[in-house]
Amino acid sequence: MLASLPVSVKDETAGGRSPSTLLRIPDPRRVNRSDWMQLVRFLVVGTSGYVVNLAIFSIALFLGAHYIPAAIIAFIVAWMNNFMLNRYWTFRAHAEAMVGQGARYLAVSVVALIANLIILQVLVDAGLGETLSQAIAIVLVTPLSYLLSRRWSFR
Repeated sequence: MLASLPVSVKDETAGGRSPSTLLRIPDPRRVNRSDWMQLVRFLVVGTSGYVVNLAIFSIALFLGAHYIPAAIIAFIVAWMNNFMLNRYWTFRAHAEAMVGQGARYLAVSVVALIANLIILQVLVDAGLGETLSQAIAIVLVTPLSYLLSRRWSFR
């Protein structure tokens, strides 16, 4: 079932796909070099967003914010960084109108944020530190964010 899914962005431009189609993991044997390079670029952008997110999160905590609003503030700043870098560098999808693309990327990012906040809350409740919990939550949400960004936001 998974091996039959196309992996090229060009093959996945049809609208109306179901969420299960968007989240299927491609067969690594069928992924070409440009797809791997796109994943590397996404991870580089994600790393920059990760640093931005944790820096803003830590500053907000230092200034006395609760960790949930701190995570939301950090998300907003990192989102702006990641959107522009993913649009122009990772997916090279700047021919499409920025508003529509931005709206789809924001929707994907909000889904990722909700997943992040759930994981963050669970980890903090389990006794992990807030910054460590945020770092782990970001890493765990990254695959979801990549699949939805690639197959829907920047199609």
